[in-house]
Parts: sequence; structure tokens; C-alpha cells
Amino acid sequence: MNTNLTDEQIASYRENGFIVLHDFLTPDELERWRSAVDGAVAKRSGFALPGGRGERDEANAKDYYSNVFVQRINLWMDNPTVKELMLDPRIGELAATLEGVDGMRIWHDQALIKQPWGNPTAWHLDNPYWSFTTHHSTSIWIALDDATQQNGCMYFLPGTHKLATHNNSGIGHNMADIFKVYPDWVSIEPACAAMRAGSCSFHNGLVGHGAGANMTPRLRRAMTCGFMPDGSTFNGQQNILTDVQVAALKVGDLLNDG
Repeated sequence: MNTNLTDEQIASYRENGFIVLHDFLTPDELERWRSAVDGAVAKRSGFALPGGRGERDEANAKDYYSNVFVQRINLWMDNPTVKELMLDPRIGELAATLEGVDGMRIWHDQALIKQPWGNPTAWHLDNPYWSFTTHHSTSIWIALDDATQQNGCMYFLPGTHKLATHNNSGIGHNMADIFKVYPDWVSIEPACAAMRAGSCSFHNGLVGHGAGANMTPRLRRAMTCGFMPDGSTFNGQQNILTDVQVAALKVGDLLNDG
């Protein structure tokens, strides 16, 4: 695993809100990640959340959002290898270094699999969905297949993390809904984050980002993980928290559940 960061890369991340690290995994590591993620996804039997939470994919098969990507959250609960990979301290250190914070906690891991002929992913922000509010969350996005302009690679709106509030647009039919929330962003030139399998990106939770459609008959697999700064507090949103967890929290409580 290539975890070396230069001062220039750190400065670029903080200025633009994202960075691509090419050839992040070795070929052997990539195969281990693929095997673990594929196995954990298969074990889910069509449910996005662990423990059979939510509706099965089949229930919403004709829905636009369901055809943007297959989403599987907290796969660490289903597969010990995924848990080991997610808890690699080298990844946490990268996240903390890029954001300039003392420590990071995992918010959730998430497999994002864009199916053949899958819909584009509209521009959006990440942190407004989550149960904590910060300017220093970040996500790693690891390409398990080559991510290309043809199959739905990521795009970023450079610098928007410094301009964003915590207002957001949903991932819906209209790619450009984010510009109704942030009209000044409409003229920003997006950055294409095409990358080879085994490469990764990090992006701040407030940077505008999206992905193109998958215009191929093949899957585009990615494994991601969102990180929150240690010391983050509950903002009242449930997001991926269980009913039991939410019942035990009040706004302002530390999110430090093991």
C-alpha cells in the first residue's frame, strides 16, 4: 500500500478538496480487497444495511436511484477481512493528515457498484447526509475496477468545500440540481478522476462531486469509507445509525461508539 504523501499533495487536497493517489494498492492487495468485498456483498442477499435492514434491491428495481448504484453499507459487520482492511491505521492516518486533524473515526464503509448501463450520480455533498456536522470529514474511494469516463468515474468541483454550507441536493434525476442550491458553482470546471483499479481518491465531505453513467455492459466496483474527526457530536440525523443507537443519543452527544 502506497501511503506516502508529499507536502504538495497535502496542499493540493486542502485547496481543491480532493486528491487521486494512483496505484494505491499493490496487485496482490487489490485482489484481496476485491475478494473480501465481493464476498461481503454476496452475503447481504440484496440488503443495503446489515441485519437485513431496509428493503431488498428487488423492491425498488425500477426506481431511478436504485439504478444509480448498488450500495452496501458497513460490510465490516459481515466479513472479518473487510473489517481488517477498513481498520488499517495507515488509511486512518492518511485521512487525518489530509484534513489536518489529530484523529479520525470510521463513520461507515460502503461498497458502491455501478451496474451495467447504470444511471449517472448527480452532483451532491456527503457530510450533510451524516449524523455529525463538520468541515473536516473525508472519504476514501478505492477503485476495484478501472474507473473510466466510459463506465462512470468520479468528478469533483474543485474548491467547493471552502464555499459550501451544509445545504445539499439529493441524488436524483437531475444532474445539475446542486446548482439550484449553489448557483455560483455553475461555471466551475469539473475535474475528472479517472483511475486504474487499485488507485484511490480522498475527498472532503463538503466538496461537490458526482459520477457519470456506466455506458458499458460491465460492473464498475468501488469500495469507500467515510471518516469523521474524533470528537464529532450527534446532530440529530439518524442516517445509518440503528434505532437503538439513536434512542441513546441526544444532540451534542459524542459519537464515540466502538
